[in-house]
Amino acid sequence: MIINTGGRTDTVQYYTDWLLRRFEEGYVLVRNPLFPHKISRYQLTPDRVDCVVFCSKNYRPILPRLAQITGRFPTCFFYTITAYGRDVEPGVPCLEASVQTLKELSALVGRRRVAWRDDPVLLTEKYTVARHFETFEALAGELAPFVDRCIFSFVEMYRKLAVNMPELQPLTAALRQELAAGLGAIAAKRGLPLQICGTDEDLSPFGVRPAGCMTLETLGRANGLEFKDRVHRGMRKGCHCIETRDIGAYDSCPNGCRYCYANTNERLARQNFCLHDPASPLLLGRPGPADEIHQADQRPLALKSLRDDPVLPGF
Repeated sequence: MIINTGGRTDTVQYYTDWLLRRFEEGYVLVRNPLFPHKISRYQLTPDRVDCVVFCSKNYRPILPRLAQITGRFPTCFFYTITAYGRDVEPGVPCLEASVQTLKELSALVGRRRVAWRDDPVLLTEKYTVARHFETFEALAGELAPFVDRCIFSFVEMYRKLAVNMPELQPLTAALRQELAAGLGAIAAKRGLPLQICGTDEDLSPFGVRPAGCMTLETLGRANGLEFKDRVHRGMRKGCHCIETRDIGAYDSCPNGCRYCYANTNERLARQNFCLHDPASPLLLGRPGPADEIHQADQRPLALKSLRDDPVLPGF
């Protein structure tokens, strides 16, 4: 089983103590978003977890203790650094701080395990095509030696974005191709592999790899592991990633990113954040008498270790 720590909330940035305690105690409880009284129990032990996937916009809080997890589990790290400022991402560190933290993360775990996410790509009067190219070129120059690849996606126009970010401009097919061509040219100049996320759109003429940023092949290559062949459906339409089990909760990230799909709105996220107890097995609150807890089926995916690969760090 693949455990995801950051698809629903920025667990690394805001819930570090809880996350480390869950791995120390060896289990976690997760509410079903559609049926809140149904709770899944996941064992967080090396015999049940094939890989731990991290997704965050700020790894600074966990860096000093990250070895508590990387020393026991195969891991992969997605670090989101974008062109936007506090007007769009109020809780995210500035670019300079984010770049420095990514470099330190890469030094700890090795560049093969780190992917830079520049997503979502969106357009407003302030964040123009030209501004995206300018920021991407500066970041690519800094980050290329420290990451395995860069992954970008185009913003998905969820209904709530009409309320949370009404200034968004439509991304026409022509604009998407213009953005892909520009980003692809910059990435190629820096020797940085570039990949699209969450779409079946063919952007290969611009040097962009197809979707599938979290596959068994990429996770295995990052950790010197070979996984069983497994048919999977992806996480949503246009996604070609292996299914994971997310241990977070929606509407709980205080970052306040205005394009966020995981938060209904910033106020609700902050209200839920106040329910957090670092000692609880649940991210928010504690199990109640009406809750049903069941042990999740956790079948191993790894076939064998390839850890004699001399390129891999940390072994």
